[in-house]
Amino acid sequence: MHNYERVAFLKFFITYFVSVALLILVAGYFYFSQMRAYYLKSEEFSLIEYARHIKMGNSIENYKQEYRHEFLTLRKKHIDIRNFNNNKKEFSKILPINKYGSYLKVFKKKKHFKDELWRLRNLVISIQVILLFIFAFISYMLAKSALKPLQDSIFKLDKFAKDLIHDLNTPVTSIKLNMKLIQKSEDIKNNKAIQRLNKSVHDISELHENLTLLLQEETFQMEYINLCDEVNDVILIHKQIYPNLTFSVKCQSLKAKVNANAIRQILQNIISNACKYNIKDGYVHIYNKSNVLYIEDSGKGIKEPDKIFDRLYSGEHSSGIGLDIVKRLAFAMDIKIKVETSSSGSCFILIFN
Repeated sequence: MHNYERVAFLKFFITYFVSVALLILVAGYFYFSQMRAYYLKSEEFSLIEYARHIKMGNSIENYKQEYRHEFLTLRKKHIDIRNFNNNKKEFSKILPINKYGSYLKVFKKKKHFKDELWRLRNLVISIQVILLFIFAFISYMLAKSALKPLQDSIFKLDKFAKDLIHDLNTPVTSIKLNMKLIQKSEDIKNNKAIQRLNKSVHDISELHENLTLLLQEETFQMEYINLCDEVNDVILIHKQIYPNLTFSVKCQSLKAKVNANAIRQILQNIISNACKYNIKDGYVHIYNKSNVLYIEDSGKGIKEPDKIFDRLYSGEHSSGIGLDIVKRLAFAMDIKIKVETSSSGSCFILIFN
């Protein structure tokens, strides 16, 4: 499963499961509250039943372990019949015996109530846990089912793109070879039209390489490599293309688990942009601190750094899909990218795990 598919799967799964889980937890809470109120009402009725036996002179031997009572004479001749006290250790209720102010106060220990409440709590929690597991499985199956059409569409699109890139490989290679032959002729080597054509061929070739690599994401082979070697290789190429720029590389002991071709393309695209949009006689500095790689340039800065990774964005530091591919390749290899910019230049920061 690709990273973007995994993200889509997790978003659907979490959204559905969390929604159902909240419903289960809220329903369990309300059920527990209702049952607790029912148990309290039952305890009150049991006190009334106990008082009735006393008034009628019935035997209360079976009640002595949990119940007790006392007779009261209160100045107030009227009390709220709904009185019911829930203390820490016992329940109590006051009931009138006659119209002359005699009252009976009955008590009951809370042990039975606490035991019932404990059993109820365990039952509710157990049912909730079982339901959460059931709906977690249902959420998983629904997420997989919802992802299937997306996977089919992506597969068809990838197949079409791969076929197209494969068919373009022959004409692109032919154009590059013929341009090299043309440039061997001194008469037309410095012709501006030929130079513009050569640049366009280079751009097409670079785009072809980017797309070819991007479509290999599903077969990425990750391995630990020395990123400093890749940096030096890319810089060596750009020194020849941009002889007016000053390149500085201070990269030491930077190893990470990546795909060699993908990380080379990331470096190629970022450094290429740093060169293209630099000032005359500017510089490109590359260095690392621990597992973080910094690529600095002396360009004019980036007006909208948050947008440069968008495919349709075209500005002073990005054009085409180069940085969009950088973002996608970095995401596939779990590399974080940050951009810091000012009027005196920009810095791309690659953070490796």
